[in-house]
Amino acid sequence: MTIALLMILGLIVFAAVIAVGIYNNLVALRNRVKNAFAQIDVQLKRRYDLIPNLVETAKGYLKHEKETLENVIKARNQAVSASSQVSGNPSNVGAMTSLLGAEGMLTQSLGKLFALVESYPDLKANQNMMQLTEELTSTENKISFARQAYNDSVMSYNTSRETFPNSLIAGPFQFQESKLWEIENSEERIAPKVSFG
Repeated sequence: MTIALLMILGLIVFAAVIAVGIYNNLVALRNRVKNAFAQIDVQLKRRYDLIPNLVETAKGYLKHEKETLENVIKARNQAVSASSQVSGNPSNVGAMTSLLGAEGMLTQSLGKLFALVESYPDLKANQNMMQLTEELTSTENKISFARQAYNDSVMSYNTSRETFPNSLIAGPFQFQESKLWEIENSEERIAPKVSFG
């Protein structure tokens, strides 16, 4: 009788140790997702800071293209707002979806701006514009690498939370699915041309 009780107690302790291990692993993976998004967030903020300078530089040359410049600033402001909502909790699927949409609109409006800049040789040759576009190109590359690292972290986290027996712990302890950073609109797959060389 005591042997049976000791075996049952041993199984309960063993199950508790495994549950704690699974929980701690899920916490670590969720924190990696948050850290990976924080790396994207840093680069997005840099991008958002560069855009007003870019628009200001182009303003003098593109006086007749006021709508395009306003659309870039509007898209930038929407992306900043969406990014701030996600930065607290990158696992919030709704906020991440809003950010992806806002980033898509920003990419499209920047693409239109750079298409316009191509038709203004004096603006293309402007030293300040060349420097800003070089910085923006570098930032876009960093964002791409950070997005890849983020997606890798999300994939590891989502896979872990969905596998058995982890799913038994993930559900009750509110380990929500994280959203991959995916391009939803085919037009967004075309990177804005930011080189004037």
